Amino acid sequence: MTAPYHTPVLLQETLSYLLSTTSGVYVDATLGGGGHAEAILSRLDSAGSLVGLDADKDAIEFSSKRLQAFGKRAVARQENFRNITSVLSELGVSKVAGVLFDLGVSSFQLDEPSRGFSYRSDDRLDMRMDRRQRRSAIEVVNEYEEAALANVFWKYGEERRSRRIAKAIVQNRIRANIQTTDQLEKIVRNVVGGRFALKSLSRVFQALRIEVNNELGNLISALQESINLLEAGGRVVVISYHSLEDRIVKETFNAQAASRIPSGSKFIADTEIRPTLKILTKKPMLAHQQEVEQNPRARSAKLRAAQKV
Repeated sequence: MTAPYHTPVLLQETLSYLLSTTSGVYVDATLGGGGHAEAILSRLDSAGSLVGLDADKDAIEFSSKRLQAFGKRAVARQENFRNITSVLSELGVSKVAGVLFDLGVSSFQLDEPSRGFSYRSDDRLDMRMDRRQRRSAIEVVNEYEEAALANVFWKYGEERRSRRIAKAIVQNRIRANIQTTDQLEKIVRNVVGGRFALKSLSRVFQALRIEVNNELGNLISALQESINLLEAGGRVVVISYHSLEDRIVKETFNAQAASRIPSGSKFIADTEIRPTLKILTKKPMLAHQQEVEQNPRARSAKLRAAQKV
């Protein structure tokens, strides 16, 4: 490893909302460099433990060393968080006191050229969180039809020039496969150009990363499974970094906290239901200016928390 993982974002806020007991089992579903996990474990007593999940092998190796001092109270597994239930079942855990999601891509992944997450370096167009999976960004860029590519850029990147960029990619790949981040960057710059190029590049690369790793689909599934796994009074905390993720979290929490289902008619009564969650953050928590100055990654972070009822 040539670069450290990012500084944990909204750390004190995370601990305040997540920890309902010091002796329970907690899950860090996005272990990364282990910063949040280390802080959680430091506040638990000898009966408390943590299971860390991450699809990235490098993250598991890094964080496992960081958490060695906690012995058997810290367990790390290379797994996508969509498999949270099966992993816990294998460990003999049926209920947990809390689950943390710190979404997005780590600083290490962005800064490591071989991962292909960033347009700032020229390397293989990869973007896989888990390198065991077959599909990388190369397959998406070179095999998707033009309309499908445009849909990816619009849906996951909200890129206004999605159709033009997709058309340019298809035209370029006729001559030769697009294999590197530099090749893709030049195509996008040729379409957009000027002062808008950097924003478009960020959106296109973000959209490809989300598509390659099925990030939003996995989040929807993992959130629901995590809520099911919570014991009474247990909490789920999610830190998101763009509107697509935050919308999923907000809508999931609202649906689980609802006490009635509207009938849609003034002549038919609403259906009363029992809520499974209590929302702890009416509005998302944002980082203070001091934290943003020290850790720019915190600028776009939004924290939402809910408790099992």
